[in-house]
Amino acid sequence: MFDLASFLPRAVMQGIPLLYGSTGEILTEKSGNLNLGIPGVMYVGGICGVIGAFFYEQSTPAADMNAFLAIGIPMLCSLLGSLLMGLLYCLLTVTLRANQNVTGLALTTFGVGIGNFFGGSLIKLTDSEVPSIALSATSAYFSKSLNVGGWFGQVFLSYGFLAYLAIVIALFASYFLKHTRTGLHLRAVGESAATADAAGINVTKYKYLATCIGSMIAGLGGLYYVMDYACGVWSNNAFGDRGWLAIALVIFTIWRPNVSVLASILFGGFYILYIFIPTGTNLAIKELYKMLPYVVTLVVLIIVSLRKKREVQPPASLGLSYFREER
Repeated sequence: MFDLASFLPRAVMQGIPLLYGSTGEILTEKSGNLNLGIPGVMYVGGICGVIGAFFYEQSTPAADMNAFLAIGIPMLCSLLGSLLMGLLYCLLTVTLRANQNVTGLALTTFGVGIGNFFGGSLIKLTDSEVPSIALSATSAYFSKSLNVGGWFGQVFLSYGFLAYLAIVIALFASYFLKHTRTGLHLRAVGESAATADAAGINVTKYKYLATCIGSMIAGLGGLYYVMDYACGVWSNNAFGDRGWLAIALVIFTIWRPNVSVLASILFGGFYILYIFIPTGTNLAIKELYKMLPYVVTLVVLIIVSLRKKREVQPPASLGLSYFREER
């Protein structure tokens, strides 16, 4: 019997990292920057949060930990780490005008390598017999929920604060892009940087800000995965393909952050569907189920391409470097 009440919370928890990643990537792509380094950015966001939490736990007994510091230090470290990744991407693609596709893929490889290096180093410091770090004291603060009984509490109120923060950020990003002057300027830069520049909009500033803020939002997805979904346990390469799913989610939602809220839950449900279906224990069938988000994205991409409506197309200058001299 399919248990919907237990399936939905797990789908939501699986989808929250994707929501963070897709919201950050949508902001970035609206400026015309195609950052395929989002998986690496999320990975760095996760390991930087782990580093901050690890040293705080090592220096303070669990009974004496301050809730504000236990949450604030990992979040600050995560935001700073992902910000540096965003700045690196902007330096290469906006200032030095490197190819965005190549830079993004290189950033993913770099981010995963950095995460595994520091993760492995921390594991050695703990002399752990298993290749992982457990930060259960810090995780308890991130995963604390309202604990309201019944199906309503289980479905809607059983998550840590980062889950609700992801929804708020996605809805605010949607409002920002559609209903604010700054958001309209950002979209103008993504559609035609030359036209925006001619209208007096600082193209470089908007590209830097959108990409860096987008990277910081995506980095929180990595932090959520470690501190809430994985209960504070870091293992190298455990993040899987969630970064790529976040990029697929951008296409699936047709660059609309508000749609990402429900779409991320759908993708999260697809990702864990094999657990709730009897045939899902078969290894081959399990991998087929995990392919569902990508298959659905491809179908949406084909439909959007056939319809050829401007409002469902990506920003016109997406992935193109802007050369002011050629204006």
